Amino acid sequence: MEDQDVVSVLVENRIAWVNFARPAKRNAMSPTLNRRMMEVLDELEFNDDVGVLVLGGEGTAWSAGMDLKEYFRETESLGLRGVRKSQAESYGWFRRLRWFQKPTIAMVNGWCFGGGFGPLFACDLAICADEAQFGLSEINWGILPGGGVTKVVVDLLPMRDAMWLTLTGDLIDGKAASAMRLVNESVPLEQLKARTTQVAEMLLSKNPVALKFAKDAVRRVGTMTYDEAEDYLVRMQEAANFHDKSEGRKEGIRQFIDEKSYKPGLGAYDLSKAKTKA
Repeated sequence: MEDQDVVSVLVENRIAWVNFARPAKRNAMSPTLNRRMMEVLDELEFNDDVGVLVLGGEGTAWSAGMDLKEYFRETESLGLRGVRKSQAESYGWFRRLRWFQKPTIAMVNGWCFGGGFGPLFACDLAICADEAQFGLSEINWGILPGGGVTKVVVDLLPMRDAMWLTLTGDLIDGKAASAMRLVNESVPLEQLKARTTQVAEMLLSKNPVALKFAKDAVRRVGTMTYDEAEDYLVRMQEAANFHDKSEGRKEGIRQFIDEKSYKPGLGAYDLSKAKTKA
């Protein structure tokens, strides 16, 4: 049961609310938590009752990063084999979350430090509380932000902001994180869950196959030339058409042209009218 307790899961109205659940440790990620997160992703990814995953934190923090005692000192005492095993478990679920089958939202209520930037980046969207605090604490205890964290800030932030966070270890609040585009938006803490629910429900109204292909495309094309991206996107749309048994592309066009029941620039077509084919 101890392994189960470090992560909490609640599925409600097709939204999976997954929380870091070590509030006494400010939700610092331990090897046990990292292993459990991978199991949770396995359990939810192809669950038909889940359309969106929200990653939150219990208590007053989102995640204070890696647990310095359990993740670093105790695994390092096991030698290189222990270190590599611990790294594979943490980076493994971050990677799994980046390419998750369903859209994902980071709901950041409090501290997001150091290694917490890994799952933050892995989520497709991020909404935080104005009161949240973000910082790269690594420089304060003598290391560089590893495990992909430096790559995260370089990909998400302008160079001066990335350098500032990396070299100073300074804290920024949710409003500053939003201004830097580390997150999509920041709202008062008391509005955080309601706003996250609203965004999740917006995603639930979209074609799920199109969402998966679209979110993967955003992550893939950044390293491609324009011609490579153009070809990739054409092939991905063809693949999406094949995998979408509801023939959503045809249905969306039919509702727009024939029924005139919606306008693509103003909202999604009605998923309930599509007939899923075997």
